[in-house]
Amino acid sequence: MARTTAPVVGPADLRPAFAAVLRRFDLWPTAVRQWLRLVPSGWWRRSPFLPLPSRAYLEFRLLTAYGSDVQHDGEIDLAGDLVAYLEWCRRWPGR
Repeated sequence: MARTTAPVVGPADLRPAFAAVLRRFDLWPTAVRQWLRLVPSGWWRRSPFLPLPSRAYLEFRLLTAYGSDVQHDGEIDLAGDLVAYLEWCRRWPGR
C-alpha cells in the first residue's frame, strides 16, 4: 500500500491561523486547553524541548482533514478551520 502524505504546512501558513485565534479573546481559554491536551507528556525530555504536538500527529490530522491530493495554493484555510475547530471544542460537552 502506498504511503500518502499530508499537505505541507510551514510557519508562514500558521501565522494567519495564530492571528485569527489572537483576535478571538473568547477562544483563548479553549485554545490553551486544547494545546495542553495535544502536547505529549514529557516534552521537556525530547528535542526540540518545546511544548509542541508531535509532527506525526499533525501530519495525520492534516491528512484526515484535507486529504493527500490538496495542491497547497490557497485551498487550505487554516485560520478559518482552526477557529471553527476551537469553537466546536468550546461547545463540546465535558470540556
